[in-house]
Amino acid sequence: MIRDAQEVLSKVFGFEAFRGQQQDIIEEVVGGGDALVLMPTGGGKSLCYQIPALCRPGTGVVISPLIALMQDQVESLRQLGVQAAALNSSLDYHTASEVERALVAGALDLIYVAPERLLTPGFLRLLERCEIALFAIDEAHCVSQWGHDFRPEYRQLAPLRARFPEVPRLALTATADGPTRRDILTQLELTEGRVFAASFDRPNIRYRVRPKANPRRQLKAFLEAEHRGDAGIVYCLSRGKVEDTAQWLTAEGFTALPYHAGLDKAVRAANQDRFLKEEAVVMVATIAFGMGIDKPDVRFVAHLDLPKSLEAYYQETGRAGRDGLAANAWMTYGLEDLVKLRQLSEASAAPDEQKRIERQKLDALLGYCETVRCRRQVLLDYFGETLAQPCGNCDTCLEPVTSFDGTEAAQKALSCVYRTGQIFGAGHLIDVLLGGDTERIRKFRHQELSTYGIGGDFGREEWRSIFRQLVALGLVTVDVEGHGGLRLTSEARPVLRGERRIELRRDPATARGRARTAAKARAPVDFEDPAAEALFQALRGLRLDLAKRQGVPPYVIFHDSTLAEMARTRPSRLAQLSGITGIGQAKLERYGEDFLAVINAQEAG
Repeated sequence: MIRDAQEVLSKVFGFEAFRGQQQDIIEEVVGGGDALVLMPTGGGKSLCYQIPALCRPGTGVVISPLIALMQDQVESLRQLGVQAAALNSSLDYHTASEVERALVAGALDLIYVAPERLLTPGFLRLLERCEIALFAIDEAHCVSQWGHDFRPEYRQLAPLRARFPEVPRLALTATADGPTRRDILTQLELTEGRVFAASFDRPNIRYRVRPKANPRRQLKAFLEAEHRGDAGIVYCLSRGKVEDTAQWLTAEGFTALPYHAGLDKAVRAANQDRFLKEEAVVMVATIAFGMGIDKPDVRFVAHLDLPKSLEAYYQETGRAGRDGLAANAWMTYGLEDLVKLRQLSEASAAPDEQKRIERQKLDALLGYCETVRCRRQVLLDYFGETLAQPCGNCDTCLEPVTSFDGTEAAQKALSCVYRTGQIFGAGHLIDVLLGGDTERIRKFRHQELSTYGIGGDFGREEWRSIFRQLVALGLVTVDVEGHGGLRLTSEARPVLRGERRIELRRDPATARGRARTAAKARAPVDFEDPAAEALFQALRGLRLDLAKRQGVPPYVIFHDSTLAEMARTRPSRLAQLSGITGIGQAKLERYGEDFLAVINAQEAG
């Protein structure tokens, strides 16, 4: 049985060997078993249901939350010669009826549907007339109220087991901590299925976190140094900030487009289409953008504001470097982000238990931001995975962070919070500590306090870092019901009494007396031979022309990694081209001669 799967892997998808646990998962599902698959973005989750759907009799039914994701997957499969279709609200009646007829006739290998469509009585009756190979529930974290993207309709999928008892069910997600995993198994009634948890590590992504100073200036410096001409995503917390940032990036010479739920539907669709089909578009977006985006050549994901949790952060950063080539996850954050997120959480209509979970998740994210350890180790720890050695590919590895005995600094900061009445934000508290002469200090006569002017050992940005860390350590909390003032917690008392020692990190950006060494930018595809680089660019040009003619994203034809292998090996015949990763039989027949012509022309020239 798995021999057939190996043949499908090679002839259809153009890969010679399975990765990680793919073979075990496919064997389980082809054999009729249920499974929960936890695999990072870009780790090959789709093959875990696409190959079994092609090996088992009948049509594979894929439950997917977004129309854009369905369309992307369907187009990619059609390029491979697979009979695939999507059934969603974007189709007119005639087209939808054609898809349904093809389904009943057994003419489809895979069909993608939204959970709302799947659960309608009419569609369930339609499925009962069909031979179903499997049910694949993609983005399965949506089923859990503890997940970062809960969708109530996913909870109604459990009855599939009773209605189609002989059909294997496969739930897949890239992000799920322990509680979310358990909730997925319970809600989908998958407790008897096998759980496959691949490593969450994405070693090609470089993780970096910067304290907020001037976020636009910081973002521009990052993009200018490393990503001019690259496709990427910039995440912002608010719709207004998305639009302002997109306009500013455009004025700075980048091709930048906004995306948020408040935009006209047609504008959103057009902007997403450009992002997918053009080579160097920067999408500035809220979290409304991104789930299921399969664009493999996103070279960076930048956060101008904190996401809501480490799961959200991992999911969003995972949209970079899906092709396995070098990519960046860059974030800048400040205390104001924490205030905003906690205010949003407390103002929501969620039950108290949900708010408690959200606070815990935000605290874990703060710990990640303020760590002196390898960031990848902290991130993987959160998902229950241990990385034995520091990764060497994050900012704390490349620019080691020093720590210092911050007990006295903490005492000064905590005393200032207390003596000013526990109602002021960090900005005013720092003014007091530095002995500032502001209207507010004079109004409240804070120049008369014992903490006035006692903070000269540190600069303003260093004090900002100290206050952020005190919040992350739980010594200070943010008054989300007021105006974001800082208040002491019960944990502050032992520090003020000298009963507890505090270790603080010294941010590289604020470390005094040493030059900051920026990590050298990595090229996603690095060629030692200039001729190979020139051929790679020529192949990309051909790919773009072919994609434009068909109205599809370039990556559904070939990934950059496939073109890079062509450029390095320079095949001269179809038989040689067929041995390159990512070139299956259908693509070889469809595109082989065109790409060989470009390669041979350069060789002849």
